[in-house]
Amino acid sequence: MIKVKICGVTNAQDALWAANLGADYVGLNFYPPSPRKISNRHAKELAAQIPPFVTLVGIFVDEPIESIAKLVKSVPLRTVQLHGHETPEACAAARALGVKVIKAIGVRQPLQPSDVEPYQDNVDFFLFDNPGDSLPGGTGETFNWEWLQAIPFVQKPWFLAGGLNPDNIADAIKQAHPPAVDVCSGVERLPTRKDYDAMKRFIQRVKSVR
Repeated sequence: MIKVKICGVTNAQDALWAANLGADYVGLNFYPPSPRKISNRHAKELAAQIPPFVTLVGIFVDEPIESIAKLVKSVPLRTVQLHGHETPEACAAARALGVKVIKAIGVRQPLQPSDVEPYQDNVDFFLFDNPGDSLPGGTGETFNWEWLQAIPFVQKPWFLAGGLNPDNIADAIKQAHPPAVDVCSGVERLPTRKDYDAMKRFIQRVKSVR
């Protein structure tokens, strides 16, 4: 069954909604310029209320490994998502903290082996997203999902992201065949609040795909 990640969660209520609706991952954004940035204190409060079957993911953009290590010690993150220009060595250093690593790759053309090969040994997952032109990720815009149709060279599980919402997720899955999907703005009322009904429809549609 396809896994679902609800990203950019900023409060415990939205996180609990996501968990109760069947999300497998909840993403917390620690990138300061993001409108969805969550403080360390709120992240700890949120984490204390999340059931253990949901994986908390911390999203970072070109963050020094020392800062990531400090946060991993204070917040029970099981996975970190590196969404900037991190090198394979930076990914390996994050993995050495005892967490799993998702490396985000911006897709501007059909995916090539050279896009992922340097990272294969140093990450646990890839995430393929619309890179946008301003803030990393969170563009709310899709890319050509057919660019991911023939990627046997990707040796890790991966997430499809970028502009997904309840209305287009079925088509996205049919075209890209992802093992996991990531949604953020497509299930929001505001950048700081999720929409319960949109999350419910999104997760139900993902989980109904066979």
